[in-house]
Amino acid sequence: MACLHDHDCADHNCSSDWSLFKHIDLPKVSALNEAVTGSVKSVFKPWEQRLNSSEGHLESNEGDPELIVFIPFTADVKIKSIAIVGGADGTSPSKMRAFVNRDGIDFSDAQSMQAIQEWDLAENLQGVLEYQTRYSRFQSVGNITLHFPDNFGADTTRIQYIGLKGEATQMKRDVVANIVYEIMPNPSDHKIRILQEL
Repeated sequence: MACLHDHDCADHNCSSDWSLFKHIDLPKVSALNEAVTGSVKSVFKPWEQRLNSSEGHLESNEGDPELIVFIPFTADVKIKSIAIVGGADGTSPSKMRAFVNRDGIDFSDAQSMQAIQEWDLAENLQGVLEYQTRYSRFQSVGNITLHFPDNFGADTTRIQYIGLKGEATQMKRDVVANIVYEIMPNPSDHKIRILQEL
């Protein structure tokens, strides 16, 4: 749990340099247990706007602080760090678990599956903390699922901002939809020239 740089970010324009915001496939972002359907999209914004709550926030249902956030990318990415700005009064998430390139994770999956990495979070109301990834495990990421199992004691979990830093590696590959295998080769498809010596 540390900021990736050792200077005052107000004096430098460093935190937006590695932002993966422009590579998030925002229309396909989703969350489980969100109180307002679709509100998860409001937590993804440029780093400079991380404290702006006028566009909304993500909040879990009353009495159930657990959240799952699915984040697909438009290109394969390498993720270096994750920043989470939570809510006040104990509503910030206290733990985060990450799953890479797994579609359709629900709460029972998240509890039974081994996460690629887990973090104990601090209340980060000013958005100055970043959580470093085990970088070698976050290569060629097509999507990431973040599981927030608990908070600091409130009835709901509230997230104002999720920021991901890293770099895009390549455009996303299309899934091959139709493959044809030959059981028996057709000799007319494989013509071979035979050279004769004179």
